[in-house]
Amino acid sequence: MTRTMATGKTILVADDQPDVREALRILLKGEGFQIEAVASPAAVVQALDERGPFVAALIDLNYARDTTSGREGLDLLTEMQAIDSTLPVIVMTAWSSIDVAVEAMRRGARDFVQKPWENSRLLHVVKTQVELANALRKSNELEQENRFLRENLRGPRLIAESTAMKPVLELLRRVGPSDANILITGEHGTGKEVVAQTLHAMSPRGVKTMVAVNTGAIPEGVFESELFGHVRGAFTDAKMDRVGRFELADSGTIFLDEIANIPLSQQAKLLRVLETGEMERVGTSRTRKVDVRVISATNADLHADAANGKFREDLLFRLNTIEIHLPPLRERREDIPVLAMHFLQQYSTRYRKHISGFDPATLQLMLDYGWPGNIRELDHSVERGVLMAQDSSIKPSDLGLRSSPRESTQRLEEMSLEEVEAFLIRKALSRYSGNISQAAEALGLSRSALYRRLERYGLN
Repeated sequence: MTRTMATGKTILVADDQPDVREALRILLKGEGFQIEAVASPAAVVQALDERGPFVAALIDLNYARDTTSGREGLDLLTEMQAIDSTLPVIVMTAWSSIDVAVEAMRRGARDFVQKPWENSRLLHVVKTQVELANALRKSNELEQENRFLRENLRGPRLIAESTAMKPVLELLRRVGPSDANILITGEHGTGKEVVAQTLHAMSPRGVKTMVAVNTGAIPEGVFESELFGHVRGAFTDAKMDRVGRFELADSGTIFLDEIANIPLSQQAKLLRVLETGEMERVGTSRTRKVDVRVISATNADLHADAANGKFREDLLFRLNTIEIHLPPLRERREDIPVLAMHFLQQYSTRYRKHISGFDPATLQLMLDYGWPGNIRELDHSVERGVLMAQDSSIKPSDLGLRSSPRESTQRLEEMSLEEVEAFLIRKALSRYSGNISQAAEALGLSRSALYRRLERYGLN
């Protein structure tokens, strides 16, 4: 038998009275619905098999078997649930009772309407159930897409099993598939770029490019050129046209790291792109359109910077449609062994060394250590441990950690100049909870100078 599919807005109506079926057809047609009307439970089953899927079903509880108990309709409801448990079924009866209503709901009915019905009440029930069913269907489809993306995700793996990371994972699940602009906050080294890559991969833009920009490392004089591009002759060294980062990220995602460092004089230009999708390359008045999702990150308090006039408040509102805060590693210690093993496997493969794990004392040291550099410091420490290990397990000394969570275990006079500098940087980062600006100021360094040292000592 050839199956004839119902339209996308067809409601299945079942009642043994022709006038009831016709009244419902007229009422629901006025709201844009099509009706498939049948007169018996057997016809309902046949319609589900041959004409489905339907957006909803409106069924009577009483047919030929008897006139008052509703048993025939309840049995039909059970059979319908077995065929399609996602179909929203609304039951009708002229012999309404609490017991019948409870039993209908127990068997899977979504709502209950008593005859004779009020048109407004019946329409409200039908529309509500159709909207809920559509929302659930879309949610299920989206979850399947997300699952596929997660299972086929390439690049850095987001490792998060601790209680402190559960709110982060929930936010990723909710907003990852969207186009919403996301602001990721947290201390230096907490994995903000990995989260950005995960958000990008979970979205429909995941098949396109994600362009990462460290805005803190771009000199103010070339900022506009880096982000928006320039044309030949725009300035002395502009010997050819150059495509900016926003154009490179068109149809994909741009990740603006260290967003707090964007010069105030340039923030209005960034705001315009976010508001309109329009920009011009330096040296031309030709307007270009870009379609880009913006994910940004910072370890600064942008709300405080906005209140102090250091950051445009309207730009902040555009950046943080959703804000995701990453806890420091010291607040998610349950993840330390898992992260450490992940890095161990990664570097054992890279350096072709057969290392099975960590010495128990090493694991305890990692759990006790304060990790001012967070995950990035753990990453570099494990890499050093793999390189330094002389047998199948990594010993505490292999990690090269120079301080405990509280005080140094080694006297300063026993350290080299570089070791002292790295130690003081760790202490400053720990004192200011990973805030780069405050740590740099305390150390008497510029932010860029501190960044260079963080890179040198594997703390970035």
